[in-house]
Amino acid sequence: MTSLGEPGARWQLSGMPPRLALCALLLATPLAAQQRVPPPAPLPGALVPPATSQPAARRPAPLVYFFRSLLVPGWGQASLDRKLTGGLFIAFEGVALGMALKAHHEIGYLERTGSERLEEKRKERQDWFVLMGANHLFAGLEAFVAANLYDFPGDLRASVLPDGRTGLGLRFAMPR
Repeated sequence: MTSLGEPGARWQLSGMPPRLALCALLLATPLAAQQRVPPPAPLPGALVPPATSQPAARRPAPLVYFFRSLLVPGWGQASLDRKLTGGLFIAFEGVALGMALKAHHEIGYLERTGSERLEEKRKERQDWFVLMGANHLFAGLEAFVAANLYDFPGDLRASVLPDGRTGLGLRFAMPR
């Protein structure tokens, strides 16, 4: 094998024969048929969807959000951009956990002193644990429902109808 500096060496681009290198260079440039053509202007009166700067991201399945909030209440809601709802679930979890820990420490004191209120305090601690479990379950269920309704149109309006009744209206585009 000869190197490029030696007499009689052939020109090669990174080990490619010259014809293959030329084809690679030609194919790397866009051809006229590949030029992007702007879409035609919409007809007057036609419904035009709003332009978005980014394509719609595909959201994970609702069960993902359910299990997130089942594990840590509020996590599924926060990932669905429902931060107030998630914060309320986290706040209740903190209160319930704090009260369960308080009851646990009081149980230790009541055991050391031999109090008759020991059984009542154990039931109180159990109640706080049950409330924490219910908080996990309700947070998961709320995240599951919120994930299913994530792309539901938000322009639901209540108004008074011409005959004086109250009604709900929802606007949506009909597919053609």
